[in-house]
Amino acid sequence: MNTQALPVGLIQRARAFYALTKPRVVSLIVFTAVIGMFLAAPGMVELRVLLAGTLGIALVAGAAAAINCLVEKNVDALMLRTRWRPLPSGELTTPQTLVFAGVIGGAGLWLLHQQVNALTMWLTLATLVGYAVVYTVILKPLTPQNIVIGGASGAMPPVLGWTAVTGEVTTEAMLLFLIIFAWTPPHFWALALYRTEDYARAGLPMLPVTHGARYTRLQVLLYTLILFGVSLLPFAIRMSGWLYLAAALALGAVFIGYAVRIHLAYSDHLARRTFRYSILYLALLFAALLVDHHVPL
Repeated sequence: MNTQALPVGLIQRARAFYALTKPRVVSLIVFTAVIGMFLAAPGMVELRVLLAGTLGIALVAGAAAAINCLVEKNVDALMLRTRWRPLPSGELTTPQTLVFAGVIGGAGLWLLHQQVNALTMWLTLATLVGYAVVYTVILKPLTPQNIVIGGASGAMPPVLGWTAVTGEVTTEAMLLFLIIFAWTPPHFWALALYRTEDYARAGLPMLPVTHGARYTRLQVLLYTLILFGVSLLPFAIRMSGWLYLAAALALGAVFIGYAVRIHLAYSDHLARRTFRYSILYLALLFAALLVDHHVPL
């Protein structure tokens, strides 16, 4: 037995399990959840709630991502951008993935129930089911509106953060939900535009596949305009102040600029830039909400 190869093998296996959780996606989920916590708190968030809530939400989100990878392993094997994932590449097996998802998902739900509150635990469980089952199993292979309808589960993290602190769902929490809900279609359709061949090869009815690039480009523009209007609602209901308004106007104007260019002068390079900017947009918008909350002008 080669004892020197054992640590390397363990590290590779750990990396494979880590990749199952889609860490880049989960990091944005956790970020918006934490922002939701700090926005809900009049001062500082209780350390126990902050740590347990963040870890619990991250674990359940990772479990949902692992289940998504399991359900879509055959589809992932057909797509250039996903064929490297641990399941289609053969690094991990179905039983290993099921056990891993069950362990981290169960641990996350237990942590939320014991250290945060029952409402946050149940809402997080519903979010897991919404993403891993309703979106992945039902909506994604059946309708080009999968992103729009399924976006509800992806928009839940700030609500989870809010309920972790307050124990209730309020108007402010639902506004945070609405921002991400409106952000999801232009974010994912920008990706789908330059990955249309991948989705077509996998047999997934993404909007560019079923309705064509021109129609999708128009939808990106329309939903970006909707997002711009929705992003101003926190200021309209006095949830935020002038600092956030300035940030929302500036960030939204850039996003609209990308969407207009996609509609009028499309290129794959532009779609990639739009997709990347959409991630930065959401992170900066929520960061602006947080700064405005603690430094009101």
